Amino acid sequence: MRALDIAGTGMLAQQTNVEVISNNIANLSTTGYKRRRAEFQDLIYQNLRRVGSTSSETGTVLPSGAQVGLGVRTAAIYRISEQGNLSQTGNKFDLAIRGNGYFQITLPSGETAYTRDGTFGLSENGTLVTADGYAVQPGVTIPPAATDVTINANGEVLAKIDGQAQPQNVGQIQLANFANEAGLEAVGDNMYLASPAAGQPIAAAPGSPGMGQVMQGFVETSNVNVVQEITNLITAQRAYEMNSKVITASDEMMSTLTQMR
Repeated sequence: MRALDIAGTGMLAQQTNVEVISNNIANLSTTGYKRRRAEFQDLIYQNLRRVGSTSSETGTVLPSGAQVGLGVRTAAIYRISEQGNLSQTGNKFDLAIRGNGYFQITLPSGETAYTRDGTFGLSENGTLVTADGYAVQPGVTIPPAATDVTINANGEVLAKIDGQAQPQNVGQIQLANFANEAGLEAVGDNMYLASPAAGQPIAAAPGSPGMGQVMQGFVETSNVNVVQEITNLITAQRAYEMNSKVITASDEMMSTLTQMR
């Protein structure tokens, strides 16, 4: 019976759906996390009577035909890139992006990664780095004699030096943007890598056309809506149960056939 296989694909699809939802809920407090959404497609169809085929010698045509679907499959898991809330931390090296763009990070492998997580600090050399110690591009080094640091909305890093009336500009943070943000490859640790689907990175200063601004002393929170995720979880659970009932009903129908004499 086709119904057994069809319902099986439905259960597998809803299992994937629940896994995506559970990952969203698990990252409810992850800085800069973007929620995911599973998308599904129907599988191929078997034609019992092909639509549009002739049904008689006089040329009459079947108006609808008869097709039986073979189930569902996971087509994609999309990343929703809407802005998360900005949370004030009081740490002068914490940065949040209000608008489009990603911070550029140099990985130990030499590759450039991209992130919305602006939880930054200073290395032993005074270089601006991530929580894992990876340098933020382009390299910004705070002088040891600096008594205060201000990072304005355009990404300019201004250090207040004892004995100097005016703050010293020690660098400017650059942001990168992509034609298709959903095409970035997630590699964990709040990092993404560029891919052919995302397009070439476009780097510019914060506040430039198409780029967001940098907010000092803030971080961007996860954009997961827990109420929406719980609602989606209940819907997925009910769909899973309904597919399991189809398998139970199909099994009972087959049992009836085997008991006929």
